[in-house]
Amino acid sequence: METLQLEGTEDTPRIILDKNKGDMEISGRSLPEDSTEFYKPVLEWIKAYAKDPNPTTRFAFKLEYFNTSSSKLILDILYVLEDIHDIKVEWYFHDEDEDMEEAGQEFSELVEIPFEFKVY
Repeated sequence: METLQLEGTEDTPRIILDKNKGDMEISGRSLPEDSTEFYKPVLEWIKAYAKDPNPTTRFAFKLEYFNTSSSKLILDILYVLEDIHDIKVEWYFHDEDEDMEEAGQEFSELVEIPFEFKVY
């Protein structure tokens, strides 16, 4: 399975989806003009991965900020991740960023995936 790697910009997050290394991470700021189009290859990759996942899967979100349209796509990603057995989501937030911590809490209540909250 090919690795999907997108370098982050001021408006788009850095994305690494690497089955071989087991490295799956979305980090930075997510404010793309067209969130649906931006996240389309990400969702397609995760759906393909879900058909033949690693024995364990760790998916890290290290977002500094995301807009409303990105929020819906993050939830779509989490819904696809629900189909993967033995998965853990790591939700990172800065020590003083209560909004990002609360966003992670809200996402964790909407899906049946174990979340681990980490301060960085």
